[in-house]
Amino acid sequence: MYYFLFLFGFEQWFTEILENWGLSGDAVFYFKAVVYIFILVLLSALANWIAKNVILVFVWKFTFKTENLLVRLLVEKKVFRRLSHLAPVIIIYTLGPVMLADYPNLANLTYLITHIYLIVVGWLVIYAFTNAAVAMYDTFEIAKTRPIKIYVQVFKILVGVVAGITIISVLLGISPVFLLTSLGAMTAILLLVFRDTILGFVGGLQVTANDLVQVDDWIEMPKYGADGDVIDITLHTVLVQNWDRTISVIPSYALVSEGFKNWRGMIRSGGRRIMRSVYIDMKSIRFCDKDMLDKFEEVYYLKDYIKTKREEIDAYNKEHNFDESVPINGRHMTNLGTFRAYVTNYLSDHPLVKKDMLYMVRQLQPNEKGLPLEIYCFTNSVKWPVYEKIQADIFDHIFSVISFFDLKIFQYPSELNVNVSDKSSNAGKDETGMDEDI
Repeated sequence: MYYFLFLFGFEQWFTEILENWGLSGDAVFYFKAVVYIFILVLLSALANWIAKNVILVFVWKFTFKTENLLVRLLVEKKVFRRLSHLAPVIIIYTLGPVMLADYPNLANLTYLITHIYLIVVGWLVIYAFTNAAVAMYDTFEIAKTRPIKIYVQVFKILVGVVAGITIISVLLGISPVFLLTSLGAMTAILLLVFRDTILGFVGGLQVTANDLVQVDDWIEMPKYGADGDVIDITLHTVLVQNWDRTISVIPSYALVSEGFKNWRGMIRSGGRRIMRSVYIDMKSIRFCDKDMLDKFEEVYYLKDYIKTKREEIDAYNKEHNFDESVPINGRHMTNLGTFRAYVTNYLSDHPLVKKDMLYMVRQLQPNEKGLPLEIYCFTNSVKWPVYEKIQADIFDHIFSVISFFDLKIFQYPSELNVNVSDKSSNAGKDETGMDEDI
């Protein structure tokens, strides 16, 4: 009631001032309208500033002191920040009816803009509150087995559709129900004519909303010949510059509907995986004798391993009273097992192998090429040239030392191998192919 009396007095006072300036009746009328709109905008901006810089600061200070997880999540997901945008709405709906009472057309336009603004703010608040609710749900154990992200996404889409329809109905001045009925009759035609556009639009929204792809991401999508860095993301397409400098164009919806590989996680982790096998000729695998163990014990990466393993195996064999004169009795070290231990210790001491990520040397299923011995580790650089150099250096070393363990790497016979084999098999024979001694 007080602000009504104040505004009434202000209006009389302001009118008298304008008339003293020599303005006519119409000029006074329109000039007052401009001033009132300016005052509403100024007060709305002031209310918005107070809400953000006074009230929100108090909320943030309170949040730091409280241990309530929900309150903290509401602040982190910007629920209160978006609620602060309602301050201008309160000002307009409080002062607007009084200040714009003599300007019905201007008041209707102001309320129309305010209604749309209110719908958008409500839309953003619901989204922020939903994000906070999901974050709260993810803290519970059930979230691991019952994720709700897909339902939340559907809910957000429905909220967005409802908000969009409401805004259109406000602009057109018609009922949302009538608008839905009208759109329903045109849906089939729109889907048929603008199928690619709609798919691209929806796909682009999902790509950006879910942060599936960013510019400079390295992605692979063999169907479209894409293997390189993303250079541009539009509503309908994603452009990828391949390593051969060609450009692949991928429809946005294809990234969602068909799937692709994004190497962003590898780059952010700071480590790139090496997973390559050396094929061991299984005929070269055997037990280690004393001379071999003595030789291996002089190796830097094996001396502690050999000493510990020898003591462990000797104690085990003595405990079970095995007759060690027969080699297959009891436990014995093998040249392959020792080689695995060597490579494992070599990787653990390698300065360019990440120690905070998994590294190991393991056997895979034997096949016609021999026994695969897989080296699995991560380099401490994700740059392609550096990664390839580290990988090559590791395997250069492995290929060089493997003969030290009396192991052989399998490879298919070449023409040189065949010729050498034939000459050695024909040595000592005469031209008829018979042995000279016969």
